[in-house]
Amino acid sequence: MSSIAEQIKVLDNLPGVYQFYDVDEKLLYVGKAKKLKNRVASYFNKKKFENGKTKAMVGKVAKIKTIHLDSEIDALLLENKLIKEYQPKYNIQLKDDKTYPWICIKNELFPRIFYTRKKIKDGSAYFGPYPSVKMVKTVIEMAKKCFEIRSCNHVLTKEKIEKGEFNTAVDFYIGNCKGCCQGKVTVSSYNERIQHVKAAL
Repeated sequence: MSSIAEQIKVLDNLPGVYQFYDVDEKLLYVGKAKKLKNRVASYFNKKKFENGKTKAMVGKVAKIKTIHLDSEIDALLLENKLIKEYQPKYNIQLKDDKTYPWICIKNELFPRIFYTRKKIKDGSAYFGPYPSVKMVKTVIEMAKKCFEIRSCNHVLTKEKIEKGEFNTAVDFYIGNCKGCCQGKVTVSSYNERIQHVKAAL
């Protein structure tokens, strides 16, 4: 097997995901990077580590694998998928907060999408867990933008919408909201968008 220095030397500075394996080819850690070579090399150029667990992990790395992707967002999504699938030892141990965030699609009229650390049995759909809040926020913002999901926190009902009880948010005027609270969106068309979000998650 090539040395770590030799493995790093042939890496490209492209967006993607990197995976660290030990001598028995057991997956230790999964990470993402905008520039793979720079990020991977940074682990092995350090004289001081943030904590003992990172130092211990680096000392066990015998093999490095990378997956090139088109963008940092693609890398973030694949990183999350691999962590959930394989549960690498050091992704878990290096996490300060052991309560991972979930994406919730609320069981309600014109469902909201938000992140939470608690799963409630109320018929809502949950996706995750994700390794970081930053990742969750990025995914949620992408979903809202791509599928035109409402960003307000109104608890909408048919009766309240018909009575005009809700004020129009700024997002409506700048085109980021289609006006669910104003009766400008049908339930069926909105639910179709929600199904697209679920399929993407």
